[in-house]
Amino acid sequence: MKKLHLISNAHLDPVWQWEWEEGAAAAVSTFRAAASFCEEWDGYVFNHNEALLYKWIEEYEPALFERIQRLAREGKWHIMGGWYLQPDCNMPSGESMVRQMLYGRTYFQEKFGQTPTTAINFDSFGHSRGLVQIMRQAGFDSYLFMRPDGRVAGPAQDFVWVGFDGSELLAHQINNGYNSLLGQARTKVEQWLEEHPDQALSMVLWGVGNHGGGPSRADLKQLAELAAEQAGAVEIVHSTPEQYFAELGAHADELPRLENDLNPRFVGCYTSMIRIKMGHRKLENELFLTEKMLSAAALSGLLNYPMADLSEAFHDLMLSQFHDILPGSSVQPAEEASLRLIDHGLEIASRLKARAFFALAAGQPEMAEGEYPILVYNPHPYPIRGVFACEFMLADQNWKDEYSLPVVFHEGVRIPSQGEKEHSNLSLDWRKRVVFEAELAPFAMNRFACRIELLPAKPKPELAELDGYLTFHSDKLSVKINTHTGLLDAYEVNGVSMLAAGAFLPVVVADNEDPWRMDTNCFEPDIGAFRLMDPGAGTDFSGVKNVLLPSVRVIEDGEVRTVIEALLEYGRSVVILTYKLPKRGTQVEVGVRVFWNEKDKMLKLSLPTLLEEPSYRGQTIYGVQPLPQDGTEAVAQRWTALVSHQADAAVTLINDGIYGSDCRGATLRPTLLRSAGYTAHPILDRPLMPSDRFSPRIDQGERQFTFWLNAGPAQARMRLVDREAQALAERPYALSFCPSGQGQLPQVPFVLDNETVVVTAFKPAEDGDGYIVRLFEPTGQARTAVLRFPAHEASHLLAFKPFEVKTLRVKPHEGKAQESPLMEQ
Repeated sequence: MKKLHLISNAHLDPVWQWEWEEGAAAAVSTFRAAASFCEEWDGYVFNHNEALLYKWIEEYEPALFERIQRLAREGKWHIMGGWYLQPDCNMPSGESMVRQMLYGRTYFQEKFGQTPTTAINFDSFGHSRGLVQIMRQAGFDSYLFMRPDGRVAGPAQDFVWVGFDGSELLAHQINNGYNSLLGQARTKVEQWLEEHPDQALSMVLWGVGNHGGGPSRADLKQLAELAAEQAGAVEIVHSTPEQYFAELGAHADELPRLENDLNPRFVGCYTSMIRIKMGHRKLENELFLTEKMLSAAALSGLLNYPMADLSEAFHDLMLSQFHDILPGSSVQPAEEASLRLIDHGLEIASRLKARAFFALAAGQPEMAEGEYPILVYNPHPYPIRGVFACEFMLADQNWKDEYSLPVVFHEGVRIPSQGEKEHSNLSLDWRKRVVFEAELAPFAMNRFACRIELLPAKPKPELAELDGYLTFHSDKLSVKINTHTGLLDAYEVNGVSMLAAGAFLPVVVADNEDPWRMDTNCFEPDIGAFRLMDPGAGTDFSGVKNVLLPSVRVIEDGEVRTVIEALLEYGRSVVILTYKLPKRGTQVEVGVRVFWNEKDKMLKLSLPTLLEEPSYRGQTIYGVQPLPQDGTEAVAQRWTALVSHQADAAVTLINDGIYGSDCRGATLRPTLLRSAGYTAHPILDRPLMPSDRFSPRIDQGERQFTFWLNAGPAQARMRLVDREAQALAERPYALSFCPSGQGQLPQVPFVLDNETVVVTAFKPAEDGDGYIVRLFEPTGQARTAVLRFPAHEASHLLAFKPFEVKTLRVKPHEGKAQESPLMEQ
């Protein structure tokens, strides 16, 4: 006999388009009604899955919370999913997704004694394949989702989803939505029965209210009548996801398999509200960096670990990842509220990072006469080489017509350094910004000494235009910037040309008002491009008077790098490209400052490569996802890459907070901005926006982006890019600080001997017993690494499968490490 499982769940979604108080009010009302129905109707089970809503109920309606706890003990109220909330499932990092599970499951286990085995994200806009491994490690055996709705995302409605590492779980794609109109639940079930006469087992989600899921007396009565009418032909039961997957699991061997992500859906959400996306990325980076610094300081007894403060900031992060906040599909007040939320987390992280830094500076000797100490803490268990910058004040103001050149030394040896324009605009030789290249020891406070050399004036740039180009050469790198276009016309690494002419061209693409962009997976056609400003316009826009500046100019030049600036315009908008060309190495940093005043248009950068038959790839949740090359808008995280095994070459592009891009053939195009309306939701053929008033648009005004371009042999480049992206995101903390000379140097917690494996987390265990270290193999190749505890001369050999996430419980004081479950049980 056929069996149909009916699942109800209150999905409180549109409330996130206003303020959290409305969300709390909606949750209280819905849960109170659901509790009454659970008590009145025999056999009815109410399901819900987001810890945040229960926390609101617990705080604002404690009597209702106790009532729900009782119903849960009686089996009438089911906790499903068990995450903190339904996040976006493409843009948060792998470690963020672990915290969504960890905090949610810990809460439900503590408050309800329930540990769900079915993960649920039915409204998230697509799902990364990287979820499979960490869901499986977290104790989930099944996944319930809906989007990408409108098509079957996998090989069938029920299938086995396979992760990057080979992990597997059962998956079910919801049919025909997760809600029903008031009094129409029976109609929805009858329609399903008519459309699936031969399907022996399935589920239907139903319910009304705020985006659906809540029960009603009318619907419960009609569903009971339908179940009675169908008795003998179809068994219709009020159920839970776990019950459904338990029955489906008996036929798991017969199900098709999917070894891919569940994308794309609502591709506009990879870019809409870029301030939220970039703030979210910054908060992620700052929290994971700060957590590592605090752990190192606490381990050395230099401070008490501020668990409560850091937990509050992590809750800000998790809330910002909600699938209508991070994707940028909310109204303008919610955008501002979300930015305030992110800033709250960033402020907490900033203060805690400073506390950790000063604690870790213990034991540093006092400064010598004439020295300006620069301390740089490396929060990673491996050496980091890079270019670092630090500002400081001279001991006294210099009113003479001189230039105080900062020169950096390390252990008495002069290292490459240069003075650059400081952030302030005081026309006085006083504030200094020094840029230097160095390699930082792992998990250590690295000490540098800055000294001053007096010069008659700041050295002028040596690089000059020749035949229409600014041509830059180093031992490994050759770059040409076209002075007639402001674009990068040549990028050669070790004599091999990697990019075609015209790279970093800002391209304008046709778009519409819909922030989700529900009607397409591809943005087209290109309708224009930015062009170099004439010198007069560029000078005026730069705010410069009495001097006519070229719109492509060298603004810094020294031992570390040459910096070139170019001004381009389109319509009412301006882009300033800043190229930072290194004197050593091949990584070019490109800053993009955009003044955007267009509507119904999208802004991309174009990077045409010279690679032969490349494949397009991007970082995703604990994995590397192959991305389309037919112009389909794709989603990725810290980096994307074009890889040609035929030519044994790869071009990688690291970013500081974008997620969308497209690729056609060998041209990579990261997406910067859209100018959609706020929640301009397509409904039938009605207009997307009102036509009788001014309507504000998303992301008008000034925005800033940073990219890091690199290239080289394919295997070597792809082996290094994850580590490089992490070092740029969780950047070592540099500060000019005069230490007291007291105290003892902190202990190095541990060191990882491997150039590829990434440590994504170093934190106290939730139960207080030791520390948790999470590691990830990012290339898809089996490899080994050695975790060393220098204080004990102890080491542990770690073997990684391709793309494996490994969690360790470590006790550095004892030199011990053992593998731990992801959820730290």
